[in-house]
Amino acid sequence: MVFENIPTGYELQFLVDLGIALAAGFVIGAERESRGKPAGISTHCLVIGGAAIFTFLSSMVDPNSSSRIAAQIISGIGFLGAGIILKSEIEKKITNLTTAAAIWFAAAIGMAIGFEYYFLAAVATAFAVGVPRIPHISKLLKKGEEE
Repeated sequence: MVFENIPTGYELQFLVDLGIALAAGFVIGAERESRGKPAGISTHCLVIGGAAIFTFLSSMVDPNSSSRIAAQIISGIGFLGAGIILKSEIEKKITNLTTAAAIWFAAAIGMAIGFEYYFLAAVATAFAVGVPRIPHISKLLKKGEEE
C-alpha cells in the first residue's frame, strides 16, 4: 500500500501545526493586504505553512538533520524575498523591502510552529503585525516640517 511507510500518530500534531500556520499567515497577510502590499494572506499562509511542513518533516524523518533543513529554509526564503524587492533606476527608490522581510520572518514563524514552539510563534505573529504599524520616522519628520 502507498501509505505503509508513513509513521502514524503524528497526524493530529500535523493538523494542529498547519492550523496554527494558517491562522498566523492569515493575521499577518491581512495586515499586509490592508496596507496594499503585494504579499498578502495567500503568500504568508503558504510561506508559514511550507516552513512548518519542512520543519515538521525534518524532525520526523531525521531529528539530527533539523538544523540542516532549517538553514535551507532560511536561504530559500531569502531567494524568494530577493525576487520581490524592486529597485527603480529612474526614481532611485527601493520598494517591497518590508514585504520581503515579512516573508522571511513568516518562514521563521513556520519553523517555530514546525518545532512546536507555539508561544514563540504567537508572539512573533503579533510582532509581525505590530511592527509595520509603527510610524516611520521620516514620515513623522516630514509631517512636522509641513506644520
